[in-house]
Amino acid sequence: MTTPTHSRRDIVQAMSGLMLGMFVSILASTIVSNALPRIISDLNGSQSVYTWVVTTELLAMTATVPLWGKLADLYSRKLLIQSSLGLFVVGSLIAGSAQNVEVLIASRVVQGLGAGGMTALATIVMAAMIPPRELGRYSGLFGAVFGVGTVAGPLIGGLLVDTSWLGWRWCFFIGVPFSLAAIYLLQKTLHLPLVRKENVQIDYLGAALIVGGVSTLLVWSTLAGNKFDWWSAWTAVLVATGLALLVLAVWVESRAKDPIVPLTIFRNRTVALTTIASALVGVAMFGGTVFLSQYFQIALGKTPTQAGLLSLPLIFGLLVSSTLAGQLITRFGRWKAFLVSGGAITVGGMLLLSTIDAKTTVFNVSVFMAVLGAGLGLLMQNLVLAAQNDVAAKDLGATTSTLTFFRSLGGAIGVSALGAVLANKVTSLMTEKFGPMATSGGGSKVPDLSVLPAPVREIIADIYATATAELFLVAAPIAALALLAVMFIKEKPLKTQSGDDRLKAEAELAATH
Repeated sequence: MTTPTHSRRDIVQAMSGLMLGMFVSILASTIVSNALPRIISDLNGSQSVYTWVVTTELLAMTATVPLWGKLADLYSRKLLIQSSLGLFVVGSLIAGSAQNVEVLIASRVVQGLGAGGMTALATIVMAAMIPPRELGRYSGLFGAVFGVGTVAGPLIGGLLVDTSWLGWRWCFFIGVPFSLAAIYLLQKTLHLPLVRKENVQIDYLGAALIVGGVSTLLVWSTLAGNKFDWWSAWTAVLVATGLALLVLAVWVESRAKDPIVPLTIFRNRTVALTTIASALVGVAMFGGTVFLSQYFQIALGKTPTQAGLLSLPLIFGLLVSSTLAGQLITRFGRWKAFLVSGGAITVGGMLLLSTIDAKTTVFNVSVFMAVLGAGLGLLMQNLVLAAQNDVAAKDLGATTSTLTFFRSLGGAIGVSALGAVLANKVTSLMTEKFGPMATSGGGSKVPDLSVLPAPVREIIADIYATATAELFLVAAPIAALALLAVMFIKEKPLKTQSGDDRLKAEAELAATH
């Protein structure tokens, strides 16, 4: 057995910078949730724009995750993580200075590029330094950071919006010092050998086709039923184009020397099933939870700060379950039971949340959210752990970035598609209650409740509550499919060597044959 390359002290020190970087990238996705109703209102945006402010960041993150993973095979992983944080700083400064929705959406793309690098590379670095048997403990810590970032984001965002001398622009500016601190910490604490693979090429054509295909389908799902009918020539053109680009991407990837998403890794049953489950969890999680803040503010009449506090139960459930599961997996070396129970609990949480309306008590909503959070906490990090444990060390980067890619892709599709479901439900109910003139402006405008009379506020609260409940009803069977995929994963003993140590051992073995 080889001597471990990284001591526990090295790992803990490096984890400080990695966790701060992860915290920043999570903050980017969550801090705007409670501020969005105010941001979109101030910048005169529509419900479709509301969706795109979230979706563009997710899409940019999704599209670049495999690229960051491939770059990690060529260049310093430490420098790449710091570069991704630098991009995030630039995007944050542009977003905070935005004077219209177009600049805001463009800045979210830049933030997404940085978040994609941080998301992919942090997991790759962890797998390189830490054996799978020990990963459970540290994955639990990352789950905790995810939980804290997810709850701190909406809460901080709400407080900033409600503080008159700060305002929503600080939702973007506040990430800058955290990013700079993470860059400094990583410079001081992260020490990794540069493992360069020879003759590696980046498949830019495959990347362009994947981004083009996914983007086209996202544009269609956002605009259908709003700018044009679901069954129309525009639908036919956009769907056909999106699917054709993705089919072409698969063809290009199957022939590329170094594909962005190596199709060969899907021959591994564990990788194939965890990828499917990750994508479905992404759809259900992002698609279902992004619009909860809107439900709190419009349906329940809460302030942005109160909406942030109301997010606590979901994050508390996620925090407790991910941390506890990580400790137990490291102790006993068993992980499948946590995945199966996580899938079942997630479905239960979705179904409970599909029963909410404008009169549901805060206590009931809190319990439903805690159940959903507990399920997600058991699922997310452990899907990555199961896949990393079952592949050769040389495939760790590709496997990790592919899994992250499909989870983010699921999230982008979930936000866009379920956002379109919500927008169309709101539009149809508004038309039903107030007549065609209520939605004649080209997209149901997010209402400013403070200027509306009480009877109208009550009707709008019912409309948004009904639409949000329908989202969770749609998301529940998607989560059930994730559970089905998880049930077919075969449990294998966790390896006791880190990725770098395994890579060294594989190279030595290859040299002797």
